[in-house]
Amino acid sequence: MRLTIRRRAGRRAALLAVGAMTAGLLLTAPQQATAGPPNLLSNPGFETAGPAGADMPSCWSKSGWGDNDFSFATVAEAHTGTKAMKVSLTRRVEGDRKALVTENSTCAPTVTPGKQYDLSAWYKSDTPDVSVTVFRRDTTAGWQYWTDLQNPPVSAAWARTEVRTPAVPPHTDKIAWGLSVYGVGTLTTDDYALEEVGAVPPQPACSGTAEECAKGKWEVIPAKNPVRSMHAVVLNGGTSQTESGGGKVLLIAGSGNDIAQFNAGTFTSAVYNPANGTFKTVPTPVDMFCAGHVQLADGRVLVMSGNKGYPSADGTIGYQGLKDSYVFDPATESYTKTNDMNGGHWYPSATVLGNGDVISFGGLKEDSTGNVTAERFSAAQNKWLPMNEVNQTWSYWGLYPSMILMQDGRLFYSGSHTFGNGTPGTGASIYDYGANTITDVPGLRNKDQRDESASVLLPPAQDQRVLTIGGGNNETNPAANRITDIIDLKKPGPGYTAGPDLPQGLVDTGAGKRPQTGAEGKMYVSAVLLPDGKVLETGGGLHDRADPVFEASFFDPTTNTYQPGLATDPIPRTYHSASFLMPDGRVMSVGDNPGNGTYNHNVSVYTPPYLFKGARPQITSVIDTQWVYGDRQRITVNRPIAKAELIRPAAVTHSSDPNQRFVDLPMTVDGNNIDLNVTSNPNLAPPGWYMLFAVDANGVPSIATWVHLGGPSALAAAQEQPSAHEHSFADKLGPAKQNPAERDSVPVPPSVAGCDRHYGTVNVCVPTRFPAEVKETAKARCDWLASHRYPKRLKVNGSDPLRLDPDRDGYAC
Repeated sequence: MRLTIRRRAGRRAALLAVGAMTAGLLLTAPQQATAGPPNLLSNPGFETAGPAGADMPSCWSKSGWGDNDFSFATVAEAHTGTKAMKVSLTRRVEGDRKALVTENSTCAPTVTPGKQYDLSAWYKSDTPDVSVTVFRRDTTAGWQYWTDLQNPPVSAAWARTEVRTPAVPPHTDKIAWGLSVYGVGTLTTDDYALEEVGAVPPQPACSGTAEECAKGKWEVIPAKNPVRSMHAVVLNGGTSQTESGGGKVLLIAGSGNDIAQFNAGTFTSAVYNPANGTFKTVPTPVDMFCAGHVQLADGRVLVMSGNKGYPSADGTIGYQGLKDSYVFDPATESYTKTNDMNGGHWYPSATVLGNGDVISFGGLKEDSTGNVTAERFSAAQNKWLPMNEVNQTWSYWGLYPSMILMQDGRLFYSGSHTFGNGTPGTGASIYDYGANTITDVPGLRNKDQRDESASVLLPPAQDQRVLTIGGGNNETNPAANRITDIIDLKKPGPGYTAGPDLPQGLVDTGAGKRPQTGAEGKMYVSAVLLPDGKVLETGGGLHDRADPVFEASFFDPTTNTYQPGLATDPIPRTYHSASFLMPDGRVMSVGDNPGNGTYNHNVSVYTPPYLFKGARPQITSVIDTQWVYGDRQRITVNRPIAKAELIRPAAVTHSSDPNQRFVDLPMTVDGNNIDLNVTSNPNLAPPGWYMLFAVDANGVPSIATWVHLGGPSALAAAQEQPSAHEHSFADKLGPAKQNPAERDSVPVPPSVAGCDRHYGTVNVCVPTRFPAEVKETAKARCDWLASHRYPKRLKVNGSDPLRLDPDRDGYAC
């Protein structure tokens, strides 16, 4: 299933005049950041010949790779002067060719980290397969690919392409760039320029307290969540925009981990409306407790599986998975049944693919065994495919395995999951659906203590880097760890490398809050991509379903560092909690379902520091909200911005949202008119609704505008390379593992959820193994249960393996 997405002609370049309203706006808006002389390139028009014997002009080099027939020629057909550069491909199987600014200290221009630069060139082209490709020199690692910025359309006459770089990353001192041609055809270029963007943004004035401006602010809203929600999905706002950016939130509870509600057939969902702060309960047809969910290309929510039955009181039977599947329509706020899956999948994964299909793995079957079959929902047919039409490896991926779509259509299993021990292999792997192969990747530390860890594709998605945060083990129940690992999937042989330790905060182990010590971290952590390009990690607990940790920090992907000491959610957020980005740039947190069976209905909202930095920029117009891959789309803003991006709305449960992604939109700036260059690769941004944010140089975001990204299905046709230049993208992996023989399932112990079912009711989770500091005596264990507010006198169901009933009256403690 490795896809190459070739850039197509006929893109909708929405470059219409924006009328008198915009003209008036330009008279009063602050001056837009502009680039200007000097041109930092040497020999930008190819007029100076290279040294004697050289076959390229001074400061230019032949570059490219792959199996293709090509030619370079300095020609007289110039835009200005007497020379231009013509690059032709007459046959192509793979790869690209380009004239590239020579990567040396003399020719490659010096740049300043944090600054932005406008790149421009004049060109003629008879192929749409052209890209503006930029490389940077890291002061430690040397020259490396940086980013693709634009796909100039076909032009028979001389045309100018211009695009602004993102802020130059730290430790970068030089950049080189050129126009790549990677389809059969001819590209002629001339008059290149690289100019520094000169306007310095004003320093923001703090609009809150000093602490709010440094740490942000949490508030508990007056309304309470009416359902015991386990799942949260931010619904698209469509074309209806509000001051908050729209975006209602679907909160799914099903039975809410409450066997009494299950037995009564009481299954619930609610829709939260941020415009008025109210909740509306929604009829829910089956127990969607611990289902999977993902947003389809049209904005509906596909909800798969759920809970067919709870474990027996004595623990001899475990949870059982439904094979039912439904779609939730945000327009009608109702569920409609689809065809069934091929089997039950309690705790399934759910990953949307570049063509809009959904693939799902793992979970528990109807009989509580582990499901080894892959399921695929066809977007074109609007149904789950029969099992014989889906590639099968007969592998057991566990519960909620984090499966992240890579830029070439393969899937990265990050090693994050919910529940489980003894993960096979290295704990992380790459799955190639087309070849039906699984290949381990190295480097994930403590692979069997990544239960309830979080994994996110770091901003921007084009960088293909994944961060995995914290975790524990619900069976052995050690203190959760502080480990973070980072993998760069662009490397030929990617592997995790150690990231910085997770910052520590306060933990409540039942006797009040105390500072974390030693290696104490957290599981059940939430990780949220923010519009300024950072990741908020918040919530979590020290042990399985117990001991909440009050700590929050920002992870900065540009520096690979944490900013600790943020304001913390006053509400504990452990098992069955979720945090997610709202269209207004704030973060909402819901849920908390500790082992004593209670549920916290309070809802918290976090205002990040960037919203205390004065007025936010505004997107004053979007010419078109229906976007196509490879588009150039025009927006207008009321003042200078530094970047724009698409963020896919959340669909999160159990620390897991593998579809969360932040897609950079390279900009061409003309005053307050901004042309956004939309990726042509649906694997980077699968079809669907996205929140469009404009962000100023101080990291202050606009309220999001909703846009829909889609396009002809031909864009997602299976091909063999991810893009023109990244010819070494994860292509030097080790040998693939041998897939198991065809089988029906794998055995899973009824204690997979980490609960000893011999005590109390099913929705009360007495830990199979108590934390290490709790002595193995009835008194110490009962004291621990009392301090964590478990019900008094838990009924003993059968035997007493933890020795909690020394007087043998049939009740523990």
